[in-house]
Amino acid sequence: MGNLTGSTGVRKSGARWSGPGIGGRIGGVRAAPYACAVPAPVTETRTGLVRRARKIDRVLGETYPDAKTELDFDDPFQLLVVTVLSAQTTDKRVNAVRPTLFAAYPDPKAMAAADRATLEGIVGPLGFFRAKTESLLKLSAALVTDHGGQVPARLEDLVKLPGVGRKTANVVLGNAFGIPGITVDTHFGRLARRFGWTEETDPVKVEHAVGALFEKRDWTLLSHHLIWHGRRVCHSQKPACGACTVAKWCPSYGEGPTDPEVAAKLVKTEGRA
Repeated sequence: MGNLTGSTGVRKSGARWSGPGIGGRIGGVRAAPYACAVPAPVTETRTGLVRRARKIDRVLGETYPDAKTELDFDDPFQLLVVTVLSAQTTDKRVNAVRPTLFAAYPDPKAMAAADRATLEGIVGPLGFFRAKTESLLKLSAALVTDHGGQVPARLEDLVKLPGVGRKTANVVLGNAFGIPGITVDTHFGRLARRFGWTEETDPVKVEHAVGALFEKRDWTLLSHHLIWHGRRVCHSQKPACGACTVAKWCPSYGEGPTDPEVAAKLVKTEGRA
């Protein structure tokens, strides 16, 4: 069968699909409905790119209807702190120390006055405990001194806080304040490039390039969709292509195993949490 070009502008091969039928499930994740469509790089119009990107996001939204931040929190201060602590560790470990941490230091004023050794003992299981303790002490002090003990709801204010970059700021804005933001972590950046949405590697450039493809109101959920998919299916070293629900629209299809049974074994029912 000859090659076909769909309305998305992505060429599709005629390879036959021998896996589960449309709507089937593999390892708890809905099987790739069109894994027979193996995209190949072609010239894609801007309109085609936008449509394809939004289609991928819609399907990922159907795949992960419960997608949200996997860090536990009760208020903006807690989310800010646990996001800072999540660097170089898992969400599960951060969630495990959260109750003890905030029972001792429920607000910025209390944490700013914390005994360093005691605070180090609480965050110790997370690794890099000295650096993280220093960040929490400085961060809390800045909130007390510059913001009256409240977490600011503006990106420009958040990124001025010690230990807070754009990624952390956007997590807080999107999930604590409902202000749309794109969270470019390693998963988001990797998938944005695999999907052909951008070739940028700098997180800020990725944020702007991808943000231009979507309505602003969709940015926060878009971030969750890509992060969840990256943690569960589209892995860095061996993506589970044969179990991917967006295979039809992915120009990187085939980087990982396409056989559905092989791919199913790679799927994680949970992410790094």
